[in-house]
Amino acid sequence: MQFEGVLPILPTPFSDDGLVDSDSLRRLIDFELEAGVHGLSILGFMGEAHKLAFSERREVVSTAVEQVSGRVPIWCGVRAFGAAGAIEQGLEAQELGADAVFVAPISIQHDGVLFDYYADVASRLTIPVIIHDFPESFGTLLSAELIARMAREIPGVQYVKLEEQPVLAKLSEILEKADGKIGVFGGLGGEYFLEELQRGANGIMTGFAFPEVLVAIYRAYRAGDTERAAALFDRHATLIRYEFQPKIGLAFRKFIFRRRGIISSSFIRAPGRLLDARGEAELEAIIRRVGLSLDIKGVQAVG
Repeated sequence: MQFEGVLPILPTPFSDDGLVDSDSLRRLIDFELEAGVHGLSILGFMGEAHKLAFSERREVVSTAVEQVSGRVPIWCGVRAFGAAGAIEQGLEAQELGADAVFVAPISIQHDGVLFDYYADVASRLTIPVIIHDFPESFGTLLSAELIARMAREIPGVQYVKLEEQPVLAKLSEILEKADGKIGVFGGLGGEYFLEELQRGANGIMTGFAFPEVLVAIYRAYRAGDTERAAALFDRHATLIRYEFQPKIGLAFRKFIFRRRGIISSSFIRAPGRLLDARGEAELEAIIRRVGLSLDIKGVQAVG
């Protein structure tokens, strides 16, 4: 299976009393599909996977697979302290119908150990394993050489979600060293989406709450209309930057999805930072400035 395009990371919706809200998740999935996304990613950091019970993880995966019903691929996040836990999470996702897993590294800074970890996980799964390279959150550095080596030598390790700065230089280095054996997806809120495409990325995997913007940029670029892709990116770059603020980006995204009528609550489980009135006002002003609206329900035209 060849993965490419826009594969948003979905937040896990909760009710106001903090329970998983499967109805909102179904509406969110339908909205993303209407926006034209090429796949969906669940149970990442934005999905608050680290705050869910095992039964809730299973509920989220089952609900997503059922709602998508094979229309696009589903990637499921995996994070554990060792291979046994990661394999258990991966096998469950595979059993429930996920098409791939994106796997965080363990917190051991040793290339040999990290290589063996990903090899162990990939050897037990029949679905692809995506390396999640995000040292700011995981505390583990994966060198371009190690990532390329894993892609060349571990069957099933075919992609990386790349989120280490300077991300563009590392992207080019990985592609150069992997001998065509790896696909790269960007993240980091979409801040470098245009340049990532220009350097050979397959697409993007991020939680930006106006996915129709990312889809429009991707479609224009792949159609060869690089000027339109650049114009769309430039027009929305201010919103992309503001919405991706560290430690509070999830609050912005849940606020937007709630205001757009897609999810019922902006609830975030602790620990998590919420918006204040000034942050909400700033966000709304930027959304208006780039020509979008929080009052329009459904997918918006992107010009």
